Amino acid sequence: HFFLILSSKNITLRTRHILIEDGGALHIGAPKCRYRSLATITLVGRSDETAVTEVPGMGHKFLGVNAGGTLELHGSERLSWTFLTRTVPASGLATGDHGFQKNFSRGINLRVVDQDTAEVVCNERFDTHDSRNDSKRLSQLLKSLPAGRIVALATGDSAVKTLSLYLCFRQAWALVSVIGGGNGSCTEDVREHENHDTGGKALARRDFVTVDGVGFTVTAYSEWKNGYPTTGFQVDAVDKVVLNLMDDVSSWKPGDRIVVASTDYSMHQAEEFTLLPCPHCNRKQVRIQGKPQFTHVGEILDGVDMRAEAALLPRNTLIHGEIETSCDGKNWCQYFSYDTVGGHIKILGNFSSVHLSQVELKHMGQQQKKGRYPVNFHRCGDVDQRGGYSDPTYLNSLSIHHSFSRCVGIHATNGLLVRDTVGYVTLGHCFFLEDGIEQRNIFFHNLGLLTRPGTILPTDRNDSMCTEITGRVHKGYVPLPANECKAVSTFWIAHPNNHLISNSAAGSQDAGIWYVFHNSSTGDSHGLIPETKAELTPLGIFFNNRVHSNFKAGLFIDRKVKSTNATATDPREYLCLDNSARFRPHENSAPSRPRVAALIDTLISFKNNDLGAWIRGGDIIIRNSGFADNGVGLSFASDGSYPKDEGSSQEVSQSLFVGESRNRGTNGGQNKYWGIGGVDGKMTFPIRGFQINDGPVRILNSTFRAFSPTTERFTMAVGFSLKNIWQLTPRNNLSSLAFQPSVSVTLRAFFGRPGEWFEQNDLDGDKNSIFHDLDGSISSYTDTYVARADNFLIRHPQCVDVPHWNGVVCSGKYSQVYIQTQGASNLSLSISRDEYPDKPMVLRGIRSQTAPSQQYQPVLMMGKSYTVHWNGPAPRETVLSLINFDQGDWALLGFCYPNETVFQITSDIYNKQNNTFDGIEDYGPEKMYLKSWNRRDGHSYCSTAGCERVKIIATIRANQKTQTCNCTANAYPKYRKPASNIVPMPKPNTEPCRACGASQVSTVQTPYERAGQALNYVLDRQSVHLPSCPRALPCVFWVIVSVTH
Repeated sequence: HFFLILSSKNITLRTRHILIEDGGALHIGAPKCRYRSLATITLVGRSDETAVTEVPGMGHKFLGVNAGGTLELHGSERLSWTFLTRTVPASGLATGDHGFQKNFSRGINLRVVDQDTAEVVCNERFDTHDSRNDSKRLSQLLKSLPAGRIVALATGDSAVKTLSLYLCFRQAWALVSVIGGGNGSCTEDVREHENHDTGGKALARRDFVTVDGVGFTVTAYSEWKNGYPTTGFQVDAVDKVVLNLMDDVSSWKPGDRIVVASTDYSMHQAEEFTLLPCPHCNRKQVRIQGKPQFTHVGEILDGVDMRAEAALLPRNTLIHGEIETSCDGKNWCQYFSYDTVGGHIKILGNFSSVHLSQVELKHMGQQQKKGRYPVNFHRCGDVDQRGGYSDPTYLNSLSIHHSFSRCVGIHATNGLLVRDTVGYVTLGHCFFLEDGIEQRNIFFHNLGLLTRPGTILPTDRNDSMCTEITGRVHKGYVPLPANECKAVSTFWIAHPNNHLISNSAAGSQDAGIWYVFHNSSTGDSHGLIPETKAELTPLGIFFNNRVHSNFKAGLFIDRKVKSTNATATDPREYLCLDNSARFRPHENSAPSRPRVAALIDTLISFKNNDLGAWIRGGDIIIRNSGFADNGVGLSFASDGSYPKDEGSSQEVSQSLFVGESRNRGTNGGQNKYWGIGGVDGKMTFPIRGFQINDGPVRILNSTFRAFSPTTERFTMAVGFSLKNIWQLTPRNNLSSLAFQPSVSVTLRAFFGRPGEWFEQNDLDGDKNSIFHDLDGSISSYTDTYVARADNFLIRHPQCVDVPHWNGVVCSGKYSQVYIQTQGASNLSLSISRDEYPDKPMVLRGIRSQTAPSQQYQPVLMMGKSYTVHWNGPAPRETVLSLINFDQGDWALLGFCYPNETVFQITSDIYNKQNNTFDGIEDYGPEKMYLKSWNRRDGHSYCSTAGCERVKIIATIRANQKTQTCNCTANAYPKYRKPASNIVPMPKPNTEPCRACGASQVSTVQTPYERAGQALNYVLDRQSVHLPSCPRALPCVFWVIVSVTH
């Protein structure tokens, strides 16, 4: 047995590995007696050392814990990370730096600088060479300046004639001084002009300090060189910028390295700094060496908390892998120019005790092999009280940086607490759940930033890795990066029953937080749980998390991983992304039990290039959240045809949507998107605050601000998915919305136009875009429907056109008919309302045009009649399902077939849960009178009895089977009817809605202490005996929410 207790002395240990067996232990300090000296464990070894035998199950270059082993590492307590409380601009000065240089700026050039802020408040040139009046103006201006103002003056060309006898012809002269400061405040320099050259630069420079404690330098210079006069000024921060922080950082010391996160679109704007001594700093300030290259926001802008995270990197207990100076040829050197074979910590099941706190892990992880991560809990089962650990296992305040494979791996392990841990510059998913069966793990107040692609899993990989690493795909197959890879995420959550509280995902190549689903246990756990039921499992606590500076999405809840090996029929790699997951949480993960809403409370999402949040599923509620500066703020999705979870819906409330905030960003750091109109490199991407997709969705009591178009780009508060083939239900509804003055009426909604990004804007979903404006808070007409202007299936003469939206506002009742056809390919459907026969809607269907079956889902006004035509032979079989019909709703549909066709027409009620058919009746060969005879509840799209359907089987004569079935010429004007409305159009609202909008128009990160209450509740809840809700914690933050109707 190996038992080591490190003393209070500084100790350095170099070793190939440390293996802690049954009964062995490694202690460095203890939670109540922390190690305060310096301990360094260096794990050594090269990947090509064939003489060194790998340890089975562990590999090489590791610290391992086997069954019965103990690992207790506890360094000195230091604040792990916090937030800026004041913006640090790219120059280090709040007002920005100032630079000027020009040839032939004749006379005296002047800059006046505010001594408190370093802002240049006056910028003038006085032609004192030729203008006596300019000489007087200069004198008067200088006399008028208040005491303390900084002045910088420099000659350009010549200033001699009218100003002073003391300046010689073409003499270079520069001065920096303080008004009222006397001669001691003055710095002056002069160079004589000789033969078109002054033989040097006249340069004056003085240092100052702003009221915020930021040092800055004011420089003025003048010279003649090679016959050209040059004048210049510079105002910039000195090499000692002060950062203002939210928490007490007195544990951060001079010489420490810190990282400040990006607050722009590019995660690469994160910057490292070394701390300098700062005698005058208070306990919430530090001074950094150097000047920031990029702006780091430290305030709440337009109501959204955009304060940059700042994290401490070093700890007094360091475990690191010794690496080579460059990559060797066997370790993916085509992707990485550096050695990626670091050390790793691996903990196996049935360990005695494992707790790590205040430990630095640097150059850990091995990119070449799965399971070799900085910290990896490998198939440990329950590691909290449920697993018999009276002191539940935790990782606390770790600094994991410059990692070569992930940050924390949790593999078939439950109940682990990971808190206050930083993961910075990592390859592959950072905080990583592996096999899809990990549950009850708690991520509290962790920070991940600069999460880069890796090679291990398809979901880690970028484009080139995806298409070039093909050893596990079927022979000859080339993966599709957008569909199978490109998902690297800071938090990769492979099962919904885990808890995320107060975390920051501050920059990933793809996503900040990604919930992905496994049908069965995968990897080393394959076969352990044949059916995980992850898609049916209620969401753990999701409270007070931040996602920003991610390229694809801030929060992503969708997709699953492929759980079968590559074959000829499915050549894709095992564990690549798959597109068929549908998150639909129910009690006890049983679809027969009541639905359980997933609650996402207090999500802050900003500066994500594509999506602030994309969430697909059943019942999902978002509230108290803020979205700013995202390509699309929030998009829900259910299903393109029938929603998977009957009766479910999605809702967002008490939230704030900002189109473009005052955070303009900084050019550089691989950032293509900065400044006004900065989303998308082409500056043309249509920004949307809330995107309506599928449905049913609801948005209420929310506020929109700062949506402004440019000449090249559309902007809208409410918009739709682009190039959409899928269904859009008229049950999507909006209410109690507030639009601040920065969002004009013309920008509240937009239905698209043909052009860039929208393309032809003519797919089925594009044409059927619609939403229900319950209270008129968006259109000013209560209980109306807003749809695309050219949709004559839903119009009537009293509808109100809104040209800026490409929309129309109509009263009425609207539902969908789901039309499924069999027996005809390349088939488009044309449907006309009898009142507008010359305005048909042509639908191409949601399947490939070559498919033998097709699906269409037009939105129809109830109580009206329609005719349906085809662009080819009529289908052999057609099924009509009544979607979102209320009891008594009806529509009359006539279908075009050859006139000698023989029909078999039946109606039935399809129970999707039991896959049974009831009430089957024969119809006659007349027009289809579609009427719902049964009650529909809530958001269910079918009646309480089941889905009411009509099925048409057509037997067409052989000589008519190729006949194009478009009967428009025969149907009209015979069946044409005068246009009319059934529901009167209301009068527009004239009074402002005082109850509309979010109750708070500022979304701020919840204080650490308040979020800690949520953590304490989870810890109590996961013990053997679950307590009732503590009084100190409002149940809104943690209680599972059930949707009721």
